[in-house]
Amino acid sequence: MANKMAAIVLAAGMGTRMKSGLVKVMHTVAGAPMIAWPVAAAFDSGVERCVLVVGHQQEKVREYFSGRDEVSFAEQSEQLGTGHAVRCAMPALDTAAQTVMILCGDTPLLTAATLRGMLERHRETGACVTVMTATFADPFGYGRIVKGEGGGIVAITEEKDASPQERDIDEVNAGVYCVDRAFLEQAVGRLTNDNAQGEYYLTDVVRQAAAQGLDCLAYRVGDAQEISGVNDRVQMAEAARVLRERINRELMLSGVTMIDPAAVYIDLGVRIGRDTVIHPGATIKGKTVIGEHCEIGQGALIKDCSIGDAVVVKAGSVMEQAVVRDEVAIGPMAHLRPGTELSPHVKIGNFVETKKAFMGEGSKASHLTYLGDATIGRDVNIGCGTITCNYDGVKKHQTIIEDDVFVGSDVQLVAPVKVGRNSLIAAGTTVTMDVPPDSLAIARAPQVNKEGWKLRKK
Repeated sequence: MANKMAAIVLAAGMGTRMKSGLVKVMHTVAGAPMIAWPVAAAFDSGVERCVLVVGHQQEKVREYFSGRDEVSFAEQSEQLGTGHAVRCAMPALDTAAQTVMILCGDTPLLTAATLRGMLERHRETGACVTVMTATFADPFGYGRIVKGEGGGIVAITEEKDASPQERDIDEVNAGVYCVDRAFLEQAVGRLTNDNAQGEYYLTDVVRQAAAQGLDCLAYRVGDAQEISGVNDRVQMAEAARVLRERINRELMLSGVTMIDPAAVYIDLGVRIGRDTVIHPGATIKGKTVIGEHCEIGQGALIKDCSIGDAVVVKAGSVMEQAVVRDEVAIGPMAHLRPGTELSPHVKIGNFVETKKAFMGEGSKASHLTYLGDATIGRDVNIGCGTITCNYDGVKKHQTIIEDDVFVGSDVQLVAPVKVGRNSLIAAGTTVTMDVPPDSLAIARAPQVNKEGWKLRKK
């Protein structure tokens, strides 16, 4: 039978140094909760099932991973150390798993490639325990890797328990392990808390392996940055920067142009087509998909949108849950709210806001307009200052504008109302009743000129 692999991800702690009411592993880093990154890396490396050890605010972690059958949970009601956490997880492991990978939920920079390399080394050597390590010029705070004459690990000593000689060691524990399942099950059951912190250290499993003459080897990671844990907001910001660099690099190598990649903020999962240009300050979030040959202007904010090809989003525009077809121009400073759908060749100009609005092909609203709860046909011109008055204080109502309508400036459409095709709404009109097709609608108070009135006032 093939050597099946399972993973245990430690995520029970609150993370008090974050100074937050939210459990640490659920803080968002580059578009995903912190814990989502190591879990994804574990699955991408070949792990088939994953057990998350949860404690503080476990309902938030469970909710995020709900519906994923390959993820299960183990509760650590008291946080008594990493060894205790693994002990809690053992009953939830897949019984077919012969190799167990253990990693921490606060290490978002760990890559699947590194985990794959570690797993391969673990298999090739037949080691009982493989420990990921790294070398730091200043190893303060990390557990030190103590090796025997043959180069195998004989102990991992925590900073508070280390002797002066051990503190001089620059190879440190990364907190990631591959362990034989049968050995691990026995070893965590024998752990004690006789140490400076009064905790059950997972690292003591290594001492047990060495004492039994079992192979315990080091797998030194090439980029020590990968093992960086997140303990506070400063470290979280640094991790997010690194992840965005990776995301941006991958997009640029696939054909996306970024004028200044360091000033472009793109979330995990965003998809962008080739020959699209992203200007500095752009933020693209959520499940956004952008087509080819688009231009995303400076300071644009796009979240959960579907954008076709050859779309121009000008500077300062904000878009959320909008669907935009090919060759649309948006902005500058436009606001597309959820439920907006723009057909090909539509123009949305500066300071135009849309909400639950459909616009047919070739229609345009060039400036200073609000279109909410509206269905607008093809080749419609919406004049400057037009407002759909969609809310009566209790309910929202629909405005329907059919094809080829010309709406003049400063028009108020009091919904529910329908404007028939090929009509013209005169500037300054307040539309309160349906307009038949091919009609002119005009509703203005009569203009009165009182000649000489100003001179008499003087």
